Amino acid sequence: MADIWLMRHGAYEGHRPGYHAPYEAVLTQEGRDQVRRSLPLPEGITAIVTSHIPRARQTATLVSRLTGLPIVATSGLLAEWRAPSIVLGCTAETYPPAYRAWRSRRIANPSLRCEDGESLTDLHTRARHCAAYLHHTAGRHGPLLAVSHTLLLGVLTHLREGPAAFTFAVKTPWQFAELRLLPAVTGGTPAISDLPRGADGRTP
Repeated sequence: MADIWLMRHGAYEGHRPGYHAPYEAVLTQEGRDQVRRSLPLPEGITAIVTSHIPRARQTATLVSRLTGLPIVATSGLLAEWRAPSIVLGCTAETYPPAYRAWRSRRIANPSLRCEDGESLTDLHTRARHCAAYLHHTAGRHGPLLAVSHTLLLGVLTHLREGPAAFTFAVKTPWQFAELRLLPAVTGGTPAISDLPRGADGRTP
């Protein structure tokens, strides 16, 4: 089975603790420098896949330009946890009451959503589909680099924990431009035929 290396994007504009980045946030110069410092990549990687969100896509594009590796797919399966619109651009001290109430209940009720955001169950399900998609893509293209976001990456690397994987992701955030190998998961990943429509590299 081909290796799949996971990478978080570089630092982006507006980042600070507890910040929920808006979709359009882009890499800073420091973010681009972090990506450069992450090289060389582990030996054997032959292709790149990436989240469609700009800060990840810019990271993948920079890696591609510096290494010559092709970006073979862009997928919404690799997007960050979808925070509710009411907190985008907010930090902890400015979270609205509805979001604070959801945070206090999300572990006990992982299927609970806050407005248009993903529940913890939604995120775990998407991460399972993402893992299947990555393995399928690696089967076609060889060892991969997948560029994504800290919470989605944290759930991907703790799939066996179920929706509680979110708590592991929160407690052990990825550093900007950090690389880790995707661990093997047996019995917990759906078949590629079970993926939602649009998961073949196009943004769902």
